Amino acid sequence: MAEARSSLEAPVAGGGTAGWRIASLAAAVAGIGVSGYLTFAHYTSPRVLACSASGLVNCEKVTTSAQSVVAGVPVAVLGLAWFALMALLALRRLWNDPSPWLAALRWVCGLGGMGMVVYLVYAELFLIGSICLWCTVAHALAFVVFITVLLGAPAPGSGARRPLD
Repeated sequence: MAEARSSLEAPVAGGGTAGWRIASLAAAVAGIGVSGYLTFAHYTSPRVLACSASGLVNCEKVTTSAQSVVAGVPVAVLGLAWFALMALLALRRLWNDPSPWLAALRWVCGLGGMGMVVYLVYAELFLIGSICLWCTVAHALAFVVFITVLLGAPAPGSGARRPLD
């Protein structure tokens, strides 16, 4: 008798698994929560952040720095929008949709998000001189979303079709 596989191990047509989609969705939803909190702090007071305000870990210094806004838009709002888009793309119907433009959108957004994370970590370490624990959690969640897209979603142009999980 064959043993039951976990959802992370159960293969789906195209080489991916349902577990990758669920992990991507879970990380994106958690990212919405963290980015939502950072957005709230941006528009109210950075003092609401449950984080150190001195030394290397200084959320207030990071979230009020010049690098916390891009083209007049708070980075927290950009993160909130990115995580919301990635959560939408991780919904079963969109994740399994064989449309090449949808796969390309997911991959481009994933790469763009990681590019932003690399810049923000650089800014924290070398331009601001402090790190924010909330931002670090958002960066880690963005990395998880990126990895799940990289390893579990259909590649652009693959035309891989997956049954609904």
